[in-house]
Amino acid sequence: MTLPTVTLNDSPPTDPVTLVVRRRLRPGQEAAYEERLTELGSLLARVPGFRGTGILRPGDASREYTVVARFDSLTSAAAWELSPERTAWLDTITDLVDESLSFERQPGLDFWFTPPAAPTLRQPPRWKMAVLTLLVLYPVSVGITLLLSPLTAGWPLGVRTLAQMLLVVPSMTYLFMPVATRAAGKWLVP
Repeated sequence: MTLPTVTLNDSPPTDPVTLVVRRRLRPGQEAAYEERLTELGSLLARVPGFRGTGILRPGDASREYTVVARFDSLTSAAAWELSPERTAWLDTITDLVDESLSFERQPGLDFWFTPPAAPTLRQPPRWKMAVLTLLVLYPVSVGITLLLSPLTAGWPLGVRTLAQMLLVVPSMTYLFMPVATRAAGKWLVP
């Protein structure tokens, strides 16, 4: 089965890249797929240039999983995509997956600006993405800093910053940016 694929336009091979893969599982295969996802995490951890992963699990009865893998460059992402380890892992999930819905490659912060269900949408101009990110990130960052300050005042700077980022990044990715991109949708892509 061929997946609809979004490719990178004019993206330098050194830009960070996010791979987003959506799959619908066969009924009753969730536990087996979760085991394969654990294996995938171990495989990815050994890939040079791998920067992290996220898994969006199905809500209700959709059986739809979204796996997000971030790499430091297009070159690192391509090395993973062409690796025998990835091919072997894909073979282990063939009987578990009912349908592969999409496969996307998104440069830099573009992951925040493309809904997983709409991979054919064109990306907004980068300057608009930067402006919206700044408008959302600044109040979130300041708010979390103020919230954590009483608890972390005596901590070393690096540890305080890490604690802040552990709250800022997930809240931006899963809460604030999805809301902001929907609200600013007509401005981002007229």
